Amino acid sequence: MNNKKTLFDKVWDAHVVETIPDGPQIIYIDKHLIHEVTSPQAFAELESRNLKVFRPRQILATADHNVPTWDQDKPIRDESSRNQVEQLTENCKKNNIEFYGLGHPYQGIVHIIAPELGVTQPGMSIVCGDSHTSTHGAFGSIAFGIGTSQVAQVFASQCLLLNKPKSMRITVNGALNKNVQPKDVILYIISKIGTDGGTGYFCEYAGSVFEEMSMEGRMTVCNMSIEMGARGGMIAPDETTFLYVKGRTFAPDGEEWEEKAAYWKTLKTDAEAVFDAEFSFDAADIHPMVTYGTNPGMGISISRNIPVPQNDSEKKALRYMGLKAGQALSDIKVNYVFFGSCTNARIEDFRTVAHYIRGKRKAGNVHALIVPGSQRVVKQIYEEGLDAIFTEAGFQIRQPGCSACLAMNDDKIPEGEYCVSTSNRNFEGRQGQGARTILASPLTAAKVALEGKISAFEN
Repeated sequence: MNNKKTLFDKVWDAHVVETIPDGPQIIYIDKHLIHEVTSPQAFAELESRNLKVFRPRQILATADHNVPTWDQDKPIRDESSRNQVEQLTENCKKNNIEFYGLGHPYQGIVHIIAPELGVTQPGMSIVCGDSHTSTHGAFGSIAFGIGTSQVAQVFASQCLLLNKPKSMRITVNGALNKNVQPKDVILYIISKIGTDGGTGYFCEYAGSVFEEMSMEGRMTVCNMSIEMGARGGMIAPDETTFLYVKGRTFAPDGEEWEEKAAYWKTLKTDAEAVFDAEFSFDAADIHPMVTYGTNPGMGISISRNIPVPQNDSEKKALRYMGLKAGQALSDIKVNYVFFGSCTNARIEDFRTVAHYIRGKRKAGNVHALIVPGSQRVVKQIYEEGLDAIFTEAGFQIRQPGCSACLAMNDDKIPEGEYCVSTSNRNFEGRQGQGARTILASPLTAAKVALEGKISAFEN
């Protein structure tokens, strides 16, 4: 019998409280992240059942999804958004939960602030009422999104009743081509595996490409694991991970650091461990990518033309996008470019954009939005002088929030307009009713902002 374990097995098994005979397992949750959209109903359920939050110190709250990215020091104009943020504020105060609301120096997108504050650490189990919780798997943690009823379960017990997912490994080895970013790597993988290829699995990313990525890049990859249907994505912690975590606000230090780091170093897949599914790709085959349809699996290299649709679903997607088979990507007039979201709103992303556009000016027709993922990222942008580069190029800097990633706030893309976006989803209406979303890396998006169209990079 093979008793070798995958990274996923090791972290999952360490959190099993009890196994139900021939049934699911009770899993302990180390950290519960919450925001203003998916928590109100869960708090209400607890109150209706006369239950208290079991471990409030294991919960971290922020306001991000539908907060405005203008005038955050003023009352929120939209009544629904204002009510949700006020409700979260009240619920956190009532239950002694740490809350980073508008104006707090730690406020930001939930999946950006937890890593940058050192809250996210290797070997943890992390949940949030948000599908892109998979982001935190970049640290070698089990992290996944949950529904509102499960949010209530964690509030009440700090545990979840779950069936253990299957395991998948995706290996990418070799040297990446010039101008290929982590976003391109994951868009390429999803284009090959499909949006349901990972359904039922927890995915581990392995190989030299991921080993050489920064933590910001790894978070981008794991963030989009959900877009291929996976429950979550993971990358084994290593020296890159430890260097990122060490010294952050809530990271362990002293003897506690030494003890935890020693454990974290054991969190890697055993040599003879068996996965339920495996995929391997060559880095040389990956080029800068964009999507052209209405799901993240409809992705192509920016040097290709729109492909011929293979089924009715793809035909419908092209109709929505206003595109035709064989059409050149450069024919698409892009009037909006969005830099932000929990996928690509970290300081590394904005450094990349600033480096590319320095001394240049955006196309006259383009509205280019810079939306930092957190107040800390805002601070870094100004400390490093990136703000001057963005302003001189005609880009507009906003305040932290999910912004134009989803049409849940004021930052919407007009109907029929194309938006090249560094976010994670290009579904119909994702950025506003009738809006047409094209996903891309920050570098590709920067190029589009300068030209007003999509074109290949020069070699």
